[in-house]
Amino acid sequence: MTTLAAPLAPAPPAPAPAGTPIEPGEDRPLRILMVAARYLPDMGGIETHVREVGRRLAAAGHAVTVLTADRTRARPPVEAADGMLIRRVPAWPRGRDYYWAPGIWREVMRADCDLLHVQGCHTLVPPLAMLAALRRRLPFVITFHSGGHSSSLRNRLRGLQWALLGGLVRRATRRIAVSRFEADLFSARMRFPRDAVSVVSNGAQLPAAKAPAAADPERPLIVSIGRLERYKGHHRAIEAMPDILAQRPGARLRVLGEGPYQQALTELADRLGIADRVEIGGVPPAERERLAALLGSAALVVLLSEYEAHPVAVLEALALGLPVLVTDSTGFMEMAEEGMVATVRPAAGSTEIAQAVLAALTDNRAGRAAPLPDWQDCADRLLAVYRSATKGR
Repeated sequence: MTTLAAPLAPAPPAPAPAGTPIEPGEDRPLRILMVAARYLPDMGGIETHVREVGRRLAAAGHAVTVLTADRTRARPPVEAADGMLIRRVPAWPRGRDYYWAPGIWREVMRADCDLLHVQGCHTLVPPLAMLAALRRRLPFVITFHSGGHSSSLRNRLRGLQWALLGGLVRRATRRIAVSRFEADLFSARMRFPRDAVSVVSNGAQLPAAKAPAAADPERPLIVSIGRLERYKGHHRAIEAMPDILAQRPGARLRVLGEGPYQQALTELADRLGIADRVEIGGVPPAERERLAALLGSAALVVLLSEYEAHPVAVLEALALGLPVLVTDSTGFMEMAEEGMVATVRPAAGSTEIAQAVLAALTDNRAGRAAPLPDWQDCADRLLAVYRSATKGR
């Protein structure tokens, strides 16, 4: 990344080799402002989504600026990366996910753009961006990108949160969900017609690993993937390991992610006496080849999460042809209906989870019946939404 002075308007993006031109011969290039509460080097599905679609839109000649909050308050305020301009504003408090970033209002109010795309809806960043867009009479699009939470109180308050946010979302020029589940959920909770929300799935793409290690049938590697939060269910994979090891003594578990629950997971593995069979840690976002190589050596990927809309991590595992085991709930249900994943009950205990893992290891098939979406298709479909949102302006 290159640090720049902070201009008011985004510089024209440099052409990038990634991606094919999107809808050649269409109207003039668009100036797109994407607002996301977090962006790289923070890790997560939204961060990956914004980078992958943003760089493809930039490669097609559109001016893309990513406006994000910086809780560290130490990262460069303006950077150029992947043909896009990345702008960061300070956020408070440092260690919470409901943080406040008042600079979002200022940046939206002065941005030189044709439309605003709000990526995600969980923090105080999205309503501030939407209010600024309404004040400017700027068309704005929102993609929900919903997820779970480890706090039972926060989960109980979700209904109130969606009701309060609904007034702003109903005034969006366009609304986007990443899955049918998410579209059904938010149209019901926020009281707008189901046909007033488009479904644009996340993509799936990892670079080809140079020499991925082959999965060892005697020492199968199980990867539990996702941010280290309690609701992601990594503890359930760890709790199932003693039963798995009773039948597959060479099995290993890699908990692949970063987040605040890491210490608790480490202590759990210690208490169960399996610390030597469990490795916990993430792969930096820039090291995509390393991630592909690690996943390529896995025998099975699991994500025993309480809530997912359309998880990028699972799609990436499927793109590598890996078998995947998930809970039969939320956005996973349509993946299961399409034959993409194996499932286990959300309320399953450690013995039942172990049996499901062992069955998936024995079956050893990717089970991917439906074609996977890719990031180019996602970018194409987003551009169609943008064209519709700005038509006549």
